[in-house]
Amino acid sequence: MTAYLKRKGYEGVALAVPVTVPYERYTTKGAHWYVGQAVRALVQGSGLDKAQIDGLTVSSFSLAPDTAVGVTQHLGLSPRWLDHIPTGGASGVMALRRAARAVQCGDAEVVACVAGDTNHVDSFRQTLGAFSHFARDASYPYGAGGPNSMFAFITAHYMRRYGARREDFGRIAVAQRTNALGNPNALFKKPLTLDEYMAARPVSDPIHLFDCVMPCAGAEAFLVMAPERARDLGLPHVLLRGAIERHNAYSSDPVMVCGGWAMDRDDLYAQAAIQPGDIDVMQTYDDYPVIVMMQFEDLGFCAKGEGPDFVRAHDLTHAGDFPQNTSGGQLSCGQAGAAGGFIGMTETIRQLTGQAGARAVADARYGLVGGFGMVTYDRCLCTGAAILEAAA
Repeated sequence: MTAYLKRKGYEGVALAVPVTVPYERYTTKGAHWYVGQAVRALVQGSGLDKAQIDGLTVSSFSLAPDTAVGVTQHLGLSPRWLDHIPTGGASGVMALRRAARAVQCGDAEVVACVAGDTNHVDSFRQTLGAFSHFARDASYPYGAGGPNSMFAFITAHYMRRYGARREDFGRIAVAQRTNALGNPNALFKKPLTLDEYMAARPVSDPIHLFDCVMPCAGAEAFLVMAPERARDLGLPHVLLRGAIERHNAYSSDPVMVCGGWAMDRDDLYAQAAIQPGDIDVMQTYDDYPVIVMMQFEDLGFCAKGEGPDFVRAHDLTHAGDFPQNTSGGQLSCGQAGAAGGFIGMTETIRQLTGQAGARAVADARYGLVGGFGMVTYDRCLCTGAAILEAAA
């Protein structure tokens, strides 16, 4: 097939000013408040005037009926480039890819990538009911609803096929809790042992309590701009070296065992001119441990089906030989709706710019961020990944 246009690389793109609006288990504040607090923090952290932010991407489940354009009026912004990205856990990578192209093309000089959601007592149920007609119609007749039953289905299938045990998933959750103890933004403040993980109450077999994220309210955000702009502003920043996304991958598989990362990972590493072994810190999307394990496989750190052995052989804490989800991830920080798709991005920026505090990975140069979102019954529809490099 003739290639009429050669895809441009991601040279000349920097990420700066990682923002986390502190998470709350329940709140009466709306999504607009959290998005607004994130934009305020971006302005304050960058030293820019609000009018200098001329690009905006917004991701949120509870902002409806507003979209990104409603946010511009609510916050008094007037961007010349705008995007609304309603893809949940894949939204961070997708927002970055689109913002990067806007900066490269000159359509915007500074893009604010923002995700935020609220969580009141009944909002999670309402979100699930409106999340996907396909998933609702496939699961409600059986008395099931929401992600726990879907991921129980996916997890049980993976365990039967590849011999994974609950202890293997527990190693992921326990390591992430250890990482979270160094993160002041994490909602979970107590250590978790493997024995406690194994003894936790069942939720939807084989899913137990500590396999599940805690819904909460909060926001995550970062800025995208040219590296020269970041240097002129005196901002610690990282460089974008490669990024991929894929939708509705492996649709012929009866149940998901492989994500779209596997289709494009060679391209991802080729863009960055590195190999999986060069990655110093990894942030996987972690709505459930089985998806973390799939990312280890599909992003090339081990072969398909070898995820359990990989987890048994490595220390996944920030001080270990394979640091991953060094903030604690969603399993220990909480899942602030669509902001869960950004938590890996903001954490990687912090790690590569010396802002990670007690959970810092020594001498980290390359970070990989995985994205995963929009699950409908038996699979995920959106996957993505990005490689970031510390600026020299």
